[in-house]
Amino acid sequence: MTQGKLISVWLGGVLLIAGLVGILESGAADVFLEATRPDFQKISLGVAGIQNGGGPDWLGGRIEEVLKKDVKRSLVFDLVDLPSLGIKTSDIGNGKGTGSKAVFKQAAEKGVSVLVWGKAGLKEAEKDADVNMEGFVYDSGSDEVVGGKRYAGSPSVVRLMAHRFADELVFRYTGEPGIARTKIAYVAEQGKARELFVMDYDGHDARQLTADGFLNLMPQWSPDRRFLVFTAYRNRNTQDIDMIELATGKRWTLISLGGLNITPALSPDGNFLAFASSHEGNSELYRLDTRTKALQRLTVNPSGDLSPSWSPNGRELVFVSDRGGGPQLFLMGSDGSNVRRLTFDGDYNAAPVWSPRGNWIAYVCRTQKEYKLCVISPDGQKRMQLTTGPGVDDSPSWSPDGRHLVFSSTADGKSHIYMIDADGKDIERLTFEGTHNSAPSWSPAS
Repeated sequence: MTQGKLISVWLGGVLLIAGLVGILESGAADVFLEATRPDFQKISLGVAGIQNGGGPDWLGGRIEEVLKKDVKRSLVFDLVDLPSLGIKTSDIGNGKGTGSKAVFKQAAEKGVSVLVWGKAGLKEAEKDADVNMEGFVYDSGSDEVVGGKRYAGSPSVVRLMAHRFADELVFRYTGEPGIARTKIAYVAEQGKARELFVMDYDGHDARQLTADGFLNLMPQWSPDRRFLVFTAYRNRNTQDIDMIELATGKRWTLISLGGLNITPALSPDGNFLAFASSHEGNSELYRLDTRTKALQRLTVNPSGDLSPSWSPNGRELVFVSDRGGGPQLFLMGSDGSNVRRLTFDGDYNAAPVWSPRGNWIAYVCRTQKEYKLCVISPDGQKRMQLTTGPGVDDSPSWSPDGRHLVFSSTADGKSHIYMIDADGKDIERLTFEGTHNSAPSWSPAS
């Protein structure tokens, strides 16, 4: 396969169906390994409710609903149904009376490690008044109310209050940031154009970032979450790499070399931008120093190289090359040294992305003529297929805690964004509007 063929296949997939098409079929055998859940003991947690302390009827229920979903998605906690255990959550009150102590004792006897409850209401009896929310945490191990948080804001941010409380719980019990306040950038069809959008990690509150009527593709986050880098197609012959500031919408061009400039990826410290360019005739990988603007060519090969992804420590890159005949994953040092092939199973492996924990690389693999998601360890010793079923699965991106992946899929006919656990379980559709949503990129934690 020529370099030109590799690029046209990749871009054709992104632009048309969020998958990869046009590669010759092969009889290569595919490997199927069942993913298993990590050896991690979840903490049993029950949500005793968010009382409505004076506000619209939906207030307490909305916060409780969002909080429960956040807790479940965290994969840190095992969300238990308190009423099914005979625990009367209404008796918890303010957490200080004898009724509360009886609830705490009963929960501990039933094996519930953590109880969470709260209260939300309007500051004033006015339509547009701010909301006050209080959240509390009881830990059965210490037999104490170990946490209390208070939040205030307009009714439009009650979901954010729930997200923040969920993240506080994750941090308390793991010492790591939660993911409930993270964002997902993605590409959505707008007429004949592709524009950038950003939404909450659970698919809510989508916001459009670009509106220039052209093709804006392959968004990737900066480490500080302030910016996105992406490929901008202003016409058939000009493909630049741009950056946009989310808070202001300010946009400028980083790379404007002749030919194709695609698949940008910022290093974990933000000091370097890796990307592919054909400005010297062949698709090769380059590294831009974002501070000095010095440009370094990383690969020198007659085949096509593209789609770099950084290791968490910034010392290595994984990328795609067809130097072996078809698209396969390769590794190299971040300075272009020590190039070696990573994937050998199947005749098509592409779109790699390194996990935040460094233990896996997710990618698009072709198995039995279908494009699905796989993961492979950086040493190549372990490989697992994560997705099955109909449709084309594409563009994986890791959550910052390494416990989930977001990706695009045509499983329901049209391209939409989905979330899946890193073990291949519990798939969840995130987008429902529009006819084409693809190329998701999960933000770092806040």
